[in-house]
Amino acid sequence: MSAGTGWTYWKATDETLARSVTVLTFAPGFPRVTETVTAARAASRLGDARFAQVFDVEDADDGAYVVLEWVAGESLVDLVSDGPLEPQHAVSLIAETAQAMAAAHRSGLVHLRLGPACLHWTASSGVKITGLGIDAALAGSELTDTEDPELTDTCDLSRLLYAALTGYWPGPDASVLPPAPVDSDGEPCTPRQVAAGVPAGIDSVTCRALFQQEDRHGPALSTPMEFADALTAIAPPGHVPPAAALGAATLPRPSAGADSYDDAQATGTIPRRYADTAGRHGGYRRSYPATERSAVARGVVSIVIVVVLAAIGVTAWAISRTLHHGTTGQPAQHQQQSAHPGSSAASLLLKPQSAAVYNPHDNDSNSDDPGESQNALGGQQGKFWHTSFYRGSPKFGNLKDGVGLIVDMGSAVRLSQVAVQFGTQCCAHVNIEIGNSNSPSAKDSFTTVATSTTATGTTTFPVSSSATGRYVLIWFTYLPPLAGSPNEYQAQIYDVSIHGTNG
Repeated sequence: MSAGTGWTYWKATDETLARSVTVLTFAPGFPRVTETVTAARAASRLGDARFAQVFDVEDADDGAYVVLEWVAGESLVDLVSDGPLEPQHAVSLIAETAQAMAAAHRSGLVHLRLGPACLHWTASSGVKITGLGIDAALAGSELTDTEDPELTDTCDLSRLLYAALTGYWPGPDASVLPPAPVDSDGEPCTPRQVAAGVPAGIDSVTCRALFQQEDRHGPALSTPMEFADALTAIAPPGHVPPAAALGAATLPRPSAGADSYDDAQATGTIPRRYADTAGRHGGYRRSYPATERSAVARGVVSIVIVVVLAAIGVTAWAISRTLHHGTTGQPAQHQQQSAHPGSSAASLLLKPQSAAVYNPHDNDSNSDDPGESQNALGGQQGKFWHTSFYRGSPKFGNLKDGVGLIVDMGSAVRLSQVAVQFGTQCCAHVNIEIGNSNSPSAKDSFTTVATSTTATGTTTFPVSSSATGRYVLIWFTYLPPLAGSPNEYQAQIYDVSIHGTNG
């Protein structure tokens, strides 16, 4: 449970659906019930899984309440409690958060109270943001009446990035994180001044949004979309789970707006259909400042990281070892399927000779980025191949049946497994096919040996077919959404790893 003056967030159980939920109740006479209920109804229409969903709203005078998704993940407060995140992890986390906020703004919704307790990482769905519009309504008109809500949310996003990079909060309300060090003018020091390992490009993006000043890297950033694009440009965001490197999740703080976790009094009454299972959360307590973290503590964290990664499983470890380049700044590896039990024990990691766009249904020789197709074979960190973007339909805008990346193996091979590192947006429909000609007219001669309708991240395709061929075709029939661009669709491939035998 967390509470403020006149309102309380409870953890409860929806007895009808047997699931945990968060219930927001109000004290009698609370003056902002109408504004809060209105904000909750608006948030319920968004339908973006990156935001805590609003399940139910009741505005009766004698018993108003709001029922929301219970977010069982670590907040940013939890993630940095033992030290700042690695810069690439921080960028990945906040870039996705900024993309989510940009999507909310396009739908006419704003947050206005983004703080480190509002941002969570969940193992099942990645980024999760709580309090959209609701926390600002609870706090009062000084927030909801802002003249430039996009700028407000952008500055708060930059503060989240600052906190992820340094462990300090550079804002006026530093109640849950230590306040950022300040310079002689009383302004927060830059992330790079606080944490020496922060790259200059990341420092620049943070400061261009936080201080609204241009620098040699670019102009000031004043919208969530501009901020997200700037982060993507310096490190394409991937679903790197910082929580996995910091141990088991703890119970989250469902709202950033509490006056005091320790002293606030519970207000309002939980509706009967929800069985109260609330347990009071203590306020955040930092055991020591970031500047005093010992090398021994970091060593312990390193050991924990190794143990957690080992627990993911031998199969996922083996697949990650086959990738041709590191995953920093790229989509996190996600083992979707394990190796087929019938795979040949003698299968080897095969070396492709080249890759090219395979586009039998399009006469445009420049369609689907042919010049970047070789990037799909790895070897260049942060490089990738992508299809063109298509509007209106994930089926290539209803312009064609599919498009593919064809990999020349140099001679005939028999496949046992193909691992493809796609982009982070779910989901693409993909066939793995094999054939002996790379001619566009030979598409019907290919044999399909594996398929997936949920391809995202690193997806492994086990192959049991005895078909052989020189060319391996990764054939898309359905594209995932393009992040940050509504009603547009595009697929990416960062790496391809092919196992099998010659001939």
